[in-house]
Amino acid sequence: MLKPEITYDDFSKVEMRVGKIVEVQPFPRARNPSYKVRVDFGDGGERWSSAQITNYPEAELLGRLVVCVVNMPPRNIAGFKSEILVMGAPDAEGRTMLLQPDAGAVVGSEIF
Repeated sequence: MLKPEITYDDFSKVEMRVGKIVEVQPFPRARNPSYKVRVDFGDGGERWSSAQITNYPEAELLGRLVVCVVNMPPRNIAGFKSEILVMGAPDAEGRTMLLQPDAGAVVGSEIF
């Protein structure tokens, strides 16, 4: 089911950027299986996220480029401050598959 139509002005409020995963930690306190993920945005600094992407081995995530929403307020997830939203889509089994720019994308660049 599609959501209601929005205007371009609505969409333009969402800031998505290319990030690179630089650290992955287990997050056993999370209600759903998750990692604590530190993402580098170049000149935009580094931020943390709680991400339900445990279908990926930790080592496979390190260095991976991802698409993140960076201008949402932080959320408290089981006592952890999640500062960004790492974007993904479900596969046929319901596992989160990460949205990923091509290898040449510049870390920190805005998605438009």
